[in-house]
Amino acid sequence: MNGGILLIGIVIVICILLNRMLERIPIPSLLIFLLLGICFGENGLFRIVFNDYASVNLISSTCLIFIMFYGGFGTNLKAAQPVIVRSAILSTLGVVGTAGAVGTFARFALGLPWIESLLIGSVISSTDAASVFNILRSRQLALKDHADSMLELESGSNDPVSYMLTTVLVGLLSGKQVLILPVLFTQILVGVISGLLIGRLSDWMLRRDLFISQQSRTIFLFGVMLLSYAVPAILGGNGYLSVYLCGILLGNTRLSHKKYFVHFIEVVTGVAQVIIFFLLGLLVTPSQLPSVLFPALMIMAFLTLVGRPVVCALLLRPFRVSIRQIGVVSFAGLRGAASIVFAISVVLSGVQTRYDIFNLVFCVVLLSISIQGTLLPWVADRLSMIDQKADVGKTFTDYQEEGEIGFFKLHLNNGHPWCGRTLSELPLSDELLVVLIVRKEGNIVPNGGTKLCTGDLLVIAAPSFEDRANMRMHELVIDYTSKMANQPIAHCALKNQLVALIRRGDCTLIPTGQTVVLPGDILILMDSIEKKN
Repeated sequence: MNGGILLIGIVIVICILLNRMLERIPIPSLLIFLLLGICFGENGLFRIVFNDYASVNLISSTCLIFIMFYGGFGTNLKAAQPVIVRSAILSTLGVVGTAGAVGTFARFALGLPWIESLLIGSVISSTDAASVFNILRSRQLALKDHADSMLELESGSNDPVSYMLTTVLVGLLSGKQVLILPVLFTQILVGVISGLLIGRLSDWMLRRDLFISQQSRTIFLFGVMLLSYAVPAILGGNGYLSVYLCGILLGNTRLSHKKYFVHFIEVVTGVAQVIIFFLLGLLVTPSQLPSVLFPALMIMAFLTLVGRPVVCALLLRPFRVSIRQIGVVSFAGLRGAASIVFAISVVLSGVQTRYDIFNLVFCVVLLSISIQGTLLPWVADRLSMIDQKADVGKTFTDYQEEGEIGFFKLHLNNGHPWCGRTLSELPLSDELLVVLIVRKEGNIVPNGGTKLCTGDLLVIAAPSFEDRANMRMHELVIDYTSKMANQPIAHCALKNQLVALIRRGDCTLIPTGQTVVLPGDILILMDSIEKKN
């Protein structure tokens, strides 16, 4: 146990430290985590022997719950509305068509039995949400004609169909009598009803004063994610479909303090992605991969260059979608962790296949992420599908179109230049609004004709600044030996720094250049982070 905890801690620290470096290289970060797992595995540098398929299946399936919920929660239905029908068709008929195309190819190119061929096609038929989200966000890849919204909605919703097809074909391959239509109907119906009911009930509870703190609300949401999967799964429904629909419903409602939910879900999902890809890399035995490398390369090449493009063209052309958009949507059909997890479930079912399906699917995913994931920005650029003026963040529900509003106060002391003037006479930016004036006689909701008086306390609204990627703040304690002690701020040697606040005893001061720094003060310094090209 101690060794396992040590390994987990080392991996998390390495992954966090790698984040800054990964932003500068064109390789998808999830591929690095996969290779990191291989490095720790039995054929890697650390030679850790690990072949516990059952544990990996349990952990990875649980991680997929959070990834699927995030896929729904982060989908902005308003931004995706123009392409919601196309996305729904791609995530259902597209998955079935892709499974059929790959299955047919495997049957004739590899000489496999029909059911085994279709099983391989079903396992790798879905576009991976984690991989697509990771590349679109990390590369700031905003696509024209709502292609990014289409990809996000499709990749977030097509895993349930792939999972259902895999379950049915595993049953057929194992010799069980499977009633395909009743099974699919039950999976879909129970999954849809459960996801919508749990989502609605959770929304209703989050709007009521039932929680003592924001932390309680966040923990409640964590429980909702698990319940939205477990309840339909126990009832014979599709848990992943339920989780996704529950996430969509909650993500597109106006919840108070929603940004805290978004940050929490992003952290949980990020950890889940790292765990899945690392464990899958740790589980695989690289020395066994050469035996399946050629068929995996054939399947991946057919899927990328023929199978998915033909299916996308057949389904999207009736909507008069351009060839360029079909091209980028086709190429962005990355395979990922969900396919490998479904392959693990096939291995655990005990069915026999000619090729080791785990190793085969692992190779397909590895090739897809490394080749398609790396080349996707280049392909999008060559097809003239990158929208330089758009922000891919707008396709996610955590993006604030208006920006959150912040409030600050301004006290009009004696001699302030605003005293005696009306609000309409003040040189205020259009983004600033005086929303309240506090006076001894009472509070005033002002208008342009309101005259300001000495002693007024103005409450001013302004857009909050949220992007702190290029800004850093830290504290500096002033003691008696400091060169800044008893000096005005204007005389202090501050290179590219600004004293934003001064904490003096129980008071907080907003300083000016003439403010004298005293021993015992705590200065809050702000400095910018230079961007490196």
